[in-house]
Amino acid sequence: MDPDTKKPVAKKPAPTLYFIAICKLAKGLALLLIAAGIYSLAGKDLQEDFAKFLEWVRLDPEHSFFRSISESLADITPGNVRGAALATFLYGIFLLVGGTGLAIRAKWAIWLTIGESAFFIPIEIFELLPHRKPIPLDTLDDQPLPLPVPAHHLFSNRELGLAIVLTLNIIIVWYLLKNRERLFKHPDESTDAKDVQK
Repeated sequence: MDPDTKKPVAKKPAPTLYFIAICKLAKGLALLLIAAGIYSLAGKDLQEDFAKFLEWVRLDPEHSFFRSISESLADITPGNVRGAALATFLYGIFLLVGGTGLAIRAKWAIWLTIGESAFFIPIEIFELLPHRKPIPLDTLDDQPLPLPVPAHHLFSNRELGLAIVLTLNIIIVWYLLKNRERLFKHPDESTDAKDVQK
């Protein structure tokens, strides 16, 4: 056997990498389906559809929470709906491309995934910080300070959900940065380095 013949280097198994890739692919596929659903709502009476949905799931459409949602749906135009569908579609394609790249261990995919995960970290941290709405100065003398409005019981664990997503994004960025050389080493790189040493 010729010693100059390059042997293919077997890649080490990486179950965590494949788990991340599968999650990205699943999210991308789900976003494409959601985008199709959003696009199908363009030009429809969203308030009427929302009321029908609430009746179907046997919720009271006259509840103040659902009434406020219904009133806000009146301001949405078909152009807004199409824009939201397009943004959802493009992000879904982005996730599918990144997930596919991770699955085939393409070097560009690690930086795409690190960038995407790192992009959301400061946003999630900001959302976890307590926020206070500024009180207009002219109302301080006339009225007592307003009491905070309790969150609806459906959204009482919003901070927990954000903390979980933040933690997952930090773990993904850390894992990919720490293991980028091992996971994404091109098969020719190890043999080229040996050839240079000779």
